[in-house]
Amino acid sequence: MGLNDIVSAERVHIGFFGMRNAGKSSVVNAVTGQNLSVVSDIKGTTTDPVKKSMELLPIGPVVIIDTPGFDDDGELGELRVQKTREILTHTDIAVLVVDAQRGLGTLDNELIAIFKEKKLPYIIVYNKADLVGKRNTTDYNAIYVSAFTKENIIALKEKIGKYAPDVKNNKRIVSDLLVKGDVVVLVIPVDEAAPKGRLILPQQQTIRDILDAHCSIVVCQETELKETLACLYVKPKLIITDSQAFEKVSAETPDDIMLTSFSILFARYKGNLPELIKGASMLSKLKAGDKILIAEGCTHHRQCNDIGSVKIPLWINKFTEADIKYDFTSGGEFHDNLSEYALIVHCGGCMLNAKEMRYRIEKAQKANVPIVNYGIAIAYMHGILKRSLRLFPDMLKLLE
Repeated sequence: MGLNDIVSAERVHIGFFGMRNAGKSSVVNAVTGQNLSVVSDIKGTTTDPVKKSMELLPIGPVVIIDTPGFDDDGELGELRVQKTREILTHTDIAVLVVDAQRGLGTLDNELIAIFKEKKLPYIIVYNKADLVGKRNTTDYNAIYVSAFTKENIIALKEKIGKYAPDVKNNKRIVSDLLVKGDVVVLVIPVDEAAPKGRLILPQQQTIRDILDAHCSIVVCQETELKETLACLYVKPKLIITDSQAFEKVSAETPDDIMLTSFSILFARYKGNLPELIKGASMLSKLKAGDKILIAEGCTHHRQCNDIGSVKIPLWINKFTEADIKYDFTSGGEFHDNLSEYALIVHCGGCMLNAKEMRYRIEKAQKANVPIVNYGIAIAYMHGILKRSLRLFPDMLKLLE
């Protein structure tokens, strides 16, 4: 996999913030060496967040985000400021650009307070250093630069790079649970919802992760699992299935072979597996009139048997035998007020970075709303969650 093939969700997200005309876009262009953002002396030139996936040395693959001015005014300005706040939910490293001639203002300090509240690594960049004489900061987080003369731009990139190892998601999907030579079977249904001619992202990433562990992979559809297992000379260490086929795959998997789903693995990889497991028990407590939020991290054309909008509500209705109400969100949309929901059922989050996925889980926790993901919910409703967690013995106590 080349650097250009690394998906956005796996890259370090670097957000550039600040007031209008502080020179955010000029600093972004200087750091990236590209005309990524439009530069103008007119305040508010950047009206929407601008994102660019690229390689940034010495960090590697990143997503650079240039945001609108935090002091934007008027009705549209308020929307732009809101967009800036939303960007913070999936920012790994924040760069606050300040006009060195003006210094830190009230709103700059407000942003710094938000960075600290979110435990977000940040750097204060005093731009237009070529226009000032005395430099008064001894703050380790701060640096003077000039986007015009390129003074200290390399030093700024190195400073950003020092934070990168701390925010990179160094967890493994499943390879840390395998030993060299293990055989893993992946069950991948191909139905009307499957993308034509390709595998979805979690499947691709899992295959690569298993290969990195020097293990063998056998891939089949759920309709061929029994025949596939019968023709293997070596017993598989593990079977990983798409959540939609959980019930059938469980019935055909011998008890001495461990079983889990892509969704459960990704809950551990970029979410909070214990919290999502605890959220599953709410499915047994739902009653008529309760409202559930079903949230997806990506946007896609919904098929007639879409898992989020069709299959999961049907499974929940059958499991609870109650008249449940549903709301649906997708992509970057995630409600601010979650208190009206009895439960949140979230997708595996393959298109979200770990920061955004954990933010959503924490937001649910703060609202005291249980949250569970697709795979865990499906396994719970089909009575196979305990079996699906045997791969993680320390998690089984959460079901007691």
